[in-house]
Amino acid sequence: MINSLELFCGAGGLALGLQQAGFRHKFLIEIDKKSCGNISANIDNGYEYIKGWNVLQSDVRDINFKNLCSGSINMISGGPPCQPFSLGGKHLAEKDDRDMFPQAVRAVRELAPEAFIFENVKGLLRKSFASYFNYILLQLSYPEIEASENKNWLEHLNILEKYNASKLKFNTGLSYNVVFKLVNAADYGVPQIRHRVIIVGFRNDINVDWSFPAPTHSQEALFESKWVTGEYWQEHDINNFDFNAKSINKQLIFKTCAANNLKRWRTVRDALKGLDNLKNVKNHEYRKGAKIYQGHSGSLLDEPSKTIKAGSHGVPGGENMLILDNGTTRYYTVRESARLQTFPDDYIFCGSWTDNMRQIGNAVPVELARIIGKSVFNKLNQII
Repeated sequence: MINSLELFCGAGGLALGLQQAGFRHKFLIEIDKKSCGNISANIDNGYEYIKGWNVLQSDVRDINFKNLCSGSINMISGGPPCQPFSLGGKHLAEKDDRDMFPQAVRAVRELAPEAFIFENVKGLLRKSFASYFNYILLQLSYPEIEASENKNWLEHLNILEKYNASKLKFNTGLSYNVVFKLVNAADYGVPQIRHRVIIVGFRNDINVDWSFPAPTHSQEALFESKWVTGEYWQEHDINNFDFNAKSINKQLIFKTCAANNLKRWRTVRDALKGLDNLKNVKNHEYRKGAKIYQGHSGSLLDEPSKTIKAGSHGVPGGENMLILDNGTTRYYTVRESARLQTFPDDYIFCGSWTDNMRQIGNAVPVELARIIGKSVFNKLNQII
């Protein structure tokens, strides 16, 4: 059995995907009362896959991880709050008191798991954050080299950089091989363009050779299925499209997709297929008031959705809308947004529309978590 601890679990997207991958969560920690309440509501409603979850509503800064987890924790996961790095936020990084990466590092230091998986927004890779992102990676690489109270983060970074460049690093007690990658969830079968930074580390003493799983889906394959073979339209019983555009090099596209053996990107139409025919489906109430204006247009049905967002001041007007076949625009329902994040239909959201959209927008797509988690689980399963 491979035990895990999840920090900043939110509505449970990452945790659901990792559990599907094989991990057993001993504890999930989240400060937000409504997110914890949502997970508890699913447990109370008998959602089978999370019945054993132990969710703690707590500030991670108040947790003594050694006391909490008396047994072995093999993997730590979580999505430290992204507002300090979000492209839509105030871009304060280490100056933002919501920056929880130091607590993620502390959890790694106190529990010394064989591996960890952390997720964050694309903005973490912004050029202006480069030094701080390097600082995050080096702290995760050498978690036992703590910052002293009389030194700021730049001074601590200097110490870590010197250590990393020295031969002494080979003699350290606790260290990790840390890799990161900017991934697009659409490349892994999620019907949404969602770029996220994934950070994975394996403890050096277990000598694991690991790399990110290869993409399973591609934009080129979607293009091929639309404009070369027409299979996409046939799947959806749409017959009024012209497949004979002279400007398209169909043969080249077909050869490229065949050689890569990738599935096509999934679209909004794919994700919502059959939803209106389901009986007693939860969270599928329509909401009025969606409007298109400059910089805020909805998602097209026959492309992956724009990124589902939470928003620091409510839900943005454009990213959480869709454009229907008749040209009208409306908001996604909560259930539609959940499908775009690959939550199961029987996983409910019990708050207001705004609260539910906030939780869904902050979540990690379940399918993305499952694919990356499975590759990590398989490596750990060989040695534990």
